[in-house]
Amino acid sequence: MTKARETVLSAFLGLESHVSADAVYEAARAIDPGIGQATVFRTIKLLADAGLAREACRDDGARRYEHAYNHAHHDHLTCVACGAVVEFVDSEIERAQDSVYKRFGFESSGHRLELFGVCPDCAKAAPGRADRS
Repeated sequence: MTKARETVLSAFLGLESHVSADAVYEAARAIDPGIGQATVFRTIKLLADAGLAREACRDDGARRYEHAYNHAHHDHLTCVACGAVVEFVDSEIERAQDSVYKRFGFESSGHRLELFGVCPDCAKAAPGRADRS
């Protein structure tokens, strides 16, 4: 564990949301202005490989990460208009996924589910938008 990696880990853990590598880079630079972007990007990959971070939703096409260690499994509901993300757990969805694994003879190694739609605020602001998405 180098000092630079420790800085990236501290910056990442200080961000309690779905964050891009660029956001982690900015947070790391606030701790150590001399840290390099490549160091941050490589370290995020190491954090993911170590099970401390996991890829979350891709709100705007950019890969985003969230804390994985000591954080319960959940799925994501993303608004296609404003990018708002709702984390949720639904026991019926979990049972349905287990059924799919069994039907096809797969052993589960985990999953990531992201649903897309228009949130209530955006639907109110632009009636009929959900019908067009």
